[in-house]
Amino acid sequence: MGMFDRFATMVRSNLNDLISRAENPEKMLNQLIVDMRSQLDKARQQVAQSIADEKKLEADSLAQKKQAEDWERRAMLAVQEGRDDLAKQALMRYNEALQGAQQLHETWVKSKTETDALKASLRQLNDKIEEAKRKKNILIARARRAEAQQRIQDTLSGMGDKSAFESFERMQEKIEASERKAIASAELQQEMSGDSLARQFEQLEYHGSSDQQLLELKAKMGLLGGAKETPKQIGQGGATESGEAGGAPVEGSGKS
Repeated sequence: MGMFDRFATMVRSNLNDLISRAENPEKMLNQLIVDMRSQLDKARQQVAQSIADEKKLEADSLAQKKQAEDWERRAMLAVQEGRDDLAKQALMRYNEALQGAQQLHETWVKSKTETDALKASLRQLNDKIEEAKRKKNILIARARRAEAQQRIQDTLSGMGDKSAFESFERMQEKIEASERKAIASAELQQEMSGDSLARQFEQLEYHGSSDQQLLELKAKMGLLGGAKETPKQIGQGGATESGEAGGAPVEGSGKS
Protein backbone atom coordinates (compact mmCIF):
# COMPACT_ATOMS: atom_id res chain seq x y z
CA MET A 1 0.00 0.00 0.00
CA GLY A 2 2.99 2.27 0.47
CA MET A 3 3.45 2.21 -3.28
CA PHE A 4 0.05 3.82 -3.82
CA ASP A 5 0.74 6.36 -1.09
CA ARG A 6 3.83 7.39 -3.03
CA PHE A 7 1.76 7.49 -6.20
CA ALA A 8 -0.86 9.76 -4.61
CA THR A 9 1.85 12.03 -3.17
CA MET A 10 3.48 12.33 -6.57
CA VAL A 11 0.17 13.14 -8.27
CA ARG A 12 -0.62 15.81 -5.67
CA SER A 13 2.85 17.28 -6.08
CA ASN A 14 2.49 17.43 -9.85
CA LEU A 15 -1.01 18.87 -9.52
CA ASN A 16 0.09 21.60 -7.12
CA ASP A 17 3.01 22.45 -9.36
CA LEU A 18 0.79 22.69 -12.44
CA ILE A 19 -1.81 24.79 -10.64
CA SER A 20 0.79 27.18 -9.26
CA ARG A 21 2.16 27.92 -12.74
CA ALA A 22 -1.03 27.33 -14.72
CA GLU A 23 -1.39 29.78 -17.60
CA ASN A 24 -3.54 27.59 -19.81
CA PRO A 25 -6.13 25.48 -17.91
CA GLU A 26 -6.78 23.28 -20.93
CA LYS A 27 -3.08 22.53 -21.33
CA MET A 28 -2.74 21.96 -17.60
CA LEU A 29 -5.62 19.47 -17.48
CA ASN A 30 -4.32 17.56 -20.50
CA GLN A 31 -0.86 17.38 -18.99
CA LEU A 32 -2.29 16.29 -15.66
CA ILE A 33 -4.13 13.41 -17.33
CA VAL A 34 -0.92 12.42 -19.12
CA ASP A 35 0.99 12.45 -15.81
CA MET A 36 -1.72 10.41 -14.11
CA ARG A 37 -1.63 7.81 -16.87
CA SER A 38 2.15 7.66 -16.70
CA GLN A 39 2.14 7.15 -12.93
CA LEU A 40 -0.66 4.61 -13.27
CA ASP A 41 1.39 2.65 -15.80
CA LYS A 42 4.30 2.55 -13.35
CA ALA A 43 1.98 1.45 -10.55
CA ARG A 44 0.52 -1.22 -12.84
CA GLN A 45 4.00 -2.56 -13.53
CA GLN A 46 4.74 -2.74 -9.81
CA VAL A 47 1.44 -4.49 -9.13
CA ALA A 48 2.22 -6.92 -11.93
CA GLN A 49 5.56 -7.64 -10.27
CA SER A 50 3.80 -8.22 -6.96
CA ILE A 51 1.42 -10.64 -8.66
CA ALA A 52 4.36 -12.44 -10.21
CA ASP A 53 6.06 -12.72 -6.80
CA GLU A 54 2.83 -14.01 -5.29
CA LYS A 55 2.51 -16.60 -8.04
CA LYS A 56 6.10 -17.72 -7.43
CA LEU A 57 5.41 -18.11 -3.72
CA GLU A 58 2.39 -20.23 -4.55
CA ALA A 59 4.44 -22.38 -6.92
CA ASP A 60 7.26 -22.75 -4.37
CA SER A 61 4.76 -23.70 -1.68
CA LEU A 62 3.23 -26.37 -3.92
CA ALA A 63 6.67 -27.65 -4.90
CA GLN A 64 7.74 -27.86 -1.28
CA LYS A 65 4.53 -29.68 -0.43
CA LYS A 66 5.14 -32.16 -3.24
CA GLN A 67 8.68 -32.69 -1.99
CA ALA A 68 7.34 -33.45 1.49
CA GLU A 69 4.92 -35.94 -0.06
CA ASP A 70 7.80 -37.58 -1.95
CA TRP A 71 9.84 -38.05 1.25
CA GLU A 72 6.79 -39.45 2.99
CA ARG A 73 6.36 -41.99 0.17
CA ARG A 74 10.07 -42.93 0.44
CA ALA A 75 9.75 -43.39 4.20
CA MET A 76 6.85 -45.78 3.57
CA LEU A 77 8.89 -47.65 0.99
CA ALA A 78 11.80 -47.99 3.42
CA VAL A 79 9.45 -49.39 6.09
CA GLN A 80 8.10 -51.90 3.58
CA GLU A 81 11.64 -52.97 2.81
CA GLY A 82 12.56 -53.29 6.51
CA ARG A 83 14.91 -50.34 6.38
CA ASP A 84 13.82 -48.42 9.41
CA ASP A 85 17.04 -46.43 9.38
CA LEU A 86 16.28 -45.10 5.89
CA ALA A 87 12.69 -44.58 6.90
CA LYS A 88 13.75 -42.34 9.80
CA GLN A 89 16.00 -40.27 7.54
CA ALA A 90 13.23 -39.97 4.99
CA LEU A 91 10.81 -38.86 7.69
CA MET A 92 13.27 -36.18 8.80
CA ARG A 93 13.40 -34.86 5.23
CA TYR A 94 9.64 -35.12 5.08
CA ASN A 95 9.23 -32.98 8.20
CA GLU A 96 11.67 -30.37 6.91
CA ALA A 97 9.91 -30.16 3.55
CA LEU A 98 6.50 -30.08 5.16
CA GLN A 99 7.55 -27.28 7.51
CA GLY A 100 8.99 -25.33 4.60
CA ALA A 101 5.82 -25.89 2.58
CA GLN A 102 3.68 -24.62 5.43
CA GLN A 103 5.80 -21.48 5.82
CA LEU A 104 5.72 -20.82 2.10
CA HIS A 105 1.97 -21.35 2.09
CA GLU A 106 1.48 -18.84 4.89
CA THR A 107 3.72 -16.35 3.11
CA TRP A 108 1.84 -16.92 -0.13
CA VAL A 109 -1.55 -16.40 1.55
CA LYS A 110 -0.36 -13.10 3.02
CA SER A 111 1.14 -12.05 -0.30
CA LYS A 112 -2.05 -12.95 -2.14
CA THR A 113 -4.11 -10.84 0.25
CA GLU A 114 -1.82 -7.86 -0.30
CA THR A 115 -1.78 -8.43 -4.05
CA ASP A 116 -5.56 -8.54 -4.18
CA ALA A 117 -5.67 -5.25 -2.28
CA LEU A 118 -3.13 -3.75 -4.69
CA LYS A 119 -5.20 -4.84 -7.67
CA ALA A 120 -8.33 -3.32 -6.12
CA SER A 121 -6.48 -0.06 -5.49
CA LEU A 122 -5.15 -0.11 -9.03
CA ARG A 123 -8.66 -0.55 -10.41
CA GLN A 124 -9.88 2.29 -8.21
CA LEU A 125 -7.10 4.58 -9.43
CA ASN A 126 -7.83 3.66 -13.02
CA ASP A 127 -11.53 4.43 -12.49
CA LYS A 128 -10.66 7.81 -10.99
CA ILE A 129 -8.41 8.67 -13.90
CA GLU A 130 -11.11 7.66 -16.38
CA GLU A 131 -13.56 9.83 -14.47
CA ALA A 132 -11.04 12.70 -14.56
CA LYS A 133 -10.78 12.24 -18.33
CA ARG A 134 -14.55 12.45 -18.64
CA LYS A 135 -14.66 15.59 -16.48
CA LYS A 136 -11.78 17.19 -18.33
CA ASN A 137 -13.92 18.56 -21.15
CA ILE A 138 -16.42 19.98 -18.68
CA LEU A 139 -13.65 21.66 -16.72
CA ILE A 140 -12.12 23.04 -19.91
CA ALA A 141 -15.49 24.48 -20.95
CA ARG A 142 -15.90 26.05 -17.51
CA ALA A 143 -12.38 27.48 -17.67
CA ARG A 144 -13.08 29.01 -21.08
CA ARG A 145 -16.33 30.50 -19.83
CA ALA A 146 -14.61 31.93 -16.77
CA GLU A 147 -11.87 33.38 -18.97
CA ALA A 148 -14.45 35.02 -21.23
CA GLN A 149 -16.27 36.45 -18.23
CA GLN A 150 -12.99 37.78 -16.87
CA ARG A 151 -12.23 39.45 -20.19
CA ILE A 152 -15.64 41.14 -20.13
CA GLN A 153 -15.11 42.31 -16.56
CA ASP A 154 -11.66 43.61 -17.41
CA THR A 155 -13.09 45.48 -20.39
CA LEU A 156 -15.86 46.97 -18.29
CA SER A 157 -13.38 47.89 -15.57
CA GLY A 158 -11.14 49.54 -18.15
CA MET A 159 -14.12 51.57 -19.29
CA GLY A 160 -15.12 52.51 -15.78
CA ASP A 161 -13.94 56.10 -16.24
CA LYS A 162 -16.35 56.40 -19.21
CA SER A 163 -13.54 57.82 -21.31
CA ALA A 164 -14.65 55.96 -24.42
CA PHE A 165 -18.28 57.06 -24.04
CA GLU A 166 -17.25 60.64 -23.29
CA SER A 167 -15.05 60.67 -26.39
CA PHE A 168 -18.00 59.39 -28.43
CA GLU A 169 -20.26 62.14 -27.08
CA ARG A 170 -17.63 64.80 -27.74
CA MET A 171 -17.32 63.58 -31.32
CA GLN A 172 -21.09 63.73 -31.72
CA GLU A 173 -21.16 67.30 -30.40
CA LYS A 174 -18.33 68.27 -32.75
CA ILE A 175 -20.19 66.86 -35.75
CA GLU A 176 -23.40 68.65 -34.76
CA ALA A 177 -21.47 71.91 -34.30
CA SER A 178 -19.96 71.47 -37.76
CA GLU A 179 -23.44 70.93 -39.21
CA ARG A 180 -24.77 74.10 -37.52
CA LYS A 181 -21.78 76.06 -38.76
CA ALA A 182 -22.36 74.85 -42.34
CA ILE A 183 -26.03 75.87 -42.18
CA ALA A 184 -25.13 79.31 -40.80
CA SER A 185 -22.52 79.78 -43.52
CA ALA A 186 -25.09 78.90 -46.19
CA GLU A 187 -27.61 81.37 -44.78
CA LEU A 188 -25.00 84.07 -44.56
CA GLN A 189 -23.89 83.40 -48.11
CA GLN A 190 -27.49 83.72 -49.26
CA GLU A 191 -27.90 87.01 -47.39
CA MET A 192 -24.68 88.43 -48.80
CA SER A 193 -25.30 87.46 -52.42
CA GLY A 194 -27.97 88.76 -54.94
CA ASP A 195 -30.17 91.89 -55.05
CA SER A 196 -31.99 92.45 -51.79
CA LEU A 197 -34.48 94.82 -53.41
CA ALA A 198 -35.36 92.19 -56.01
CA ARG A 199 -35.85 89.63 -53.27
CA GLN A 200 -38.22 92.00 -51.48
CA PHE A 201 -40.30 92.39 -54.65
CA GLU A 202 -40.22 88.65 -55.15
CA GLN A 203 -41.73 88.30 -51.70
CA LEU A 204 -44.42 90.83 -52.56
CA GLU A 205 -45.12 89.07 -55.84
CA TYR A 206 -45.36 85.85 -53.93
CA HIS A 207 -47.98 87.33 -51.65
CA GLY A 208 -49.75 88.83 -54.67
CA SER A 209 -49.73 85.49 -56.30
CA SER A 210 -51.36 84.06 -53.19
CA ASP A 211 -54.07 86.72 -53.32
CA GLN A 212 -54.61 85.99 -56.97
CA GLN A 213 -54.98 82.28 -56.22
CA LEU A 214 -57.49 83.09 -53.48
CA LEU A 215 -59.62 85.09 -55.90
CA GLU A 216 -59.49 82.33 -58.43
CA LEU A 217 -60.57 79.85 -55.79
CA LYS A 218 -63.52 82.03 -54.74
CA ALA A 219 -64.55 82.51 -58.36
CA LYS A 220 -64.38 78.79 -58.93
CA MET A 221 -66.58 78.25 -55.90
CA GLY A 222 -69.09 80.88 -57.21
CA LEU A 223 -68.60 83.16 -54.25
CA LEU A 224 -67.92 86.29 -56.35
CA GLY A 225 -71.30 86.24 -58.13
CA GLY A 226 -69.81 86.08 -61.60
CA ALA A 227 -69.63 83.33 -64.16
CA LYS A 228 -66.84 80.94 -64.24
CA GLU A 229 -64.24 83.59 -64.87
CA THR A 230 -60.76 84.05 -63.63
CA PRO A 231 -60.11 86.87 -61.18
CA LYS A 232 -58.28 88.74 -63.90
CA GLN A 233 -61.30 88.45 -66.16
CA ILE A 234 -63.52 89.46 -63.30
CA GLY A 235 -61.46 92.58 -62.82
CA GLN A 236 -61.46 93.36 -66.52
CA GLY A 237 -65.11 92.56 -66.79
CA GLY A 238 -65.87 94.96 -63.95
CA ALA A 239 -64.14 97.76 -65.75
CA THR A 240 -66.05 96.96 -68.98
CA GLU A 241 -69.35 96.78 -67.15
CA SER A 242 -68.64 100.15 -65.62
CA GLY A 243 -67.96 101.53 -69.04
CA GLU A 244 -71.05 99.92 -70.46
CA ALA A 245 -73.07 101.15 -67.58
CA GLY A 246 -71.77 104.66 -68.17
CA GLY A 247 -72.26 104.37 -71.95
CA ALA A 248 -75.82 103.12 -71.82
CA PRO A 249 -77.30 106.46 -70.70
CA VAL A 250 -75.38 108.18 -73.44
CA GLU A 251 -76.89 105.91 -76.02
CA GLY A 252 -80.22 106.29 -74.37
CA SER A 253 -79.95 110.05 -74.30
CA GLY A 254 -79.01 109.98 -77.98
CA LYS A 255 -82.10 108.05 -78.72
CA SER A 256 -84.19 110.42 -76.73
